[in-house]
Amino acid sequence: MIEQKKERTNAPEVDFSQAREMARYLKEPEAMYVGAPGKHGYLRLGFELDKDGKSILRDLDRRHPLIVQQELYFDEGMPEMPCVYILSSGGPNVDGDRYRQDITVKKNAFAHVATGAATKLAEMRFNYSGLIQNIVLEEDAYLEFIPEPVIPCRNTRFISDTRLCVDKTATVVYSEIFMGGRKYYKDGELFEYDILSVCSHGERPDGEQLFREKFIIDPKIEHPRNPGVMGSFDVFANVIVMTPPEQADKIYEATSVFFDKGKGLAAGITYLPGKAGLLYKVLGMEPGPVKKMVRDFAGLVRLNVKGKPMPPEFPWR
Repeated sequence: MIEQKKERTNAPEVDFSQAREMARYLKEPEAMYVGAPGKHGYLRLGFELDKDGKSILRDLDRRHPLIVQQELYFDEGMPEMPCVYILSSGGPNVDGDRYRQDITVKKNAFAHVATGAATKLAEMRFNYSGLIQNIVLEEDAYLEFIPEPVIPCRNTRFISDTRLCVDKTATVVYSEIFMGGRKYYKDGELFEYDILSVCSHGERPDGEQLFREKFIIDPKIEHPRNPGVMGSFDVFANVIVMTPPEQADKIYEATSVFFDKGKGLAAGITYLPGKAGLLYKVLGMEPGPVKKMVRDFAGLVRLNVKGKPMPPEFPWR
């Protein structure tokens, strides 16, 4: 038997060795090893103003399967904003995949980043899929990071760590939407994954730590259907807004919070520690209404911070 040669990519390391919750899932995949070429994706995006004051994608580096082609300017509410879609040529995330995304928005620049489709986490037998994100905003920068939902299939193992390093004058809207699974697959596949471990933490450029939120969902230990977790809801959205306190107050006052059992929707908002901004959460039964609430909230942030409206989402999204 010929031993497989492990030629690692030159992308930055993605290391989750300190995550104790993933210690059960360290077996090397029998097909392609952890971090093999094509399984160690890397993406670096850098936005800044050009000599004419236009915000552009100045810096781009990528390793397959992550793909970004170029910035587009199609937002009717803010036509000067570069919009970038992150794509993947590798299909769903599988065991042993490791990804890293570094996004920097320079002083006074602005951007909108999304994904081209939902991120599907395939069934896994040997290892797990991991994602590290570093998002950095300089003075008066503005970023909307609004990806499509994450769909965990049966026996999925997934871990992510997102670092938000944001200047006190800048604003970032960072959102995540998690499905309970493939709801309409065969007889349904809700909350049949092995584990989701999701961590987000905010800091200032000088290293001051502002907040840290981590949730570990392990349905075999505590089922998401339990009261105080997801209950009867199937979709969960988490939105972090780091923005100056005066903007946070306006957004907080203008945000509706409710529990509508008839519509199958609930929303709540609170302040982040250290006057860092806001934390907005949405629960729902289907991804469409939850996505709309997240986008409406992002539009409220944009209106207060940039004074520009956010147009409705494209009907095919």
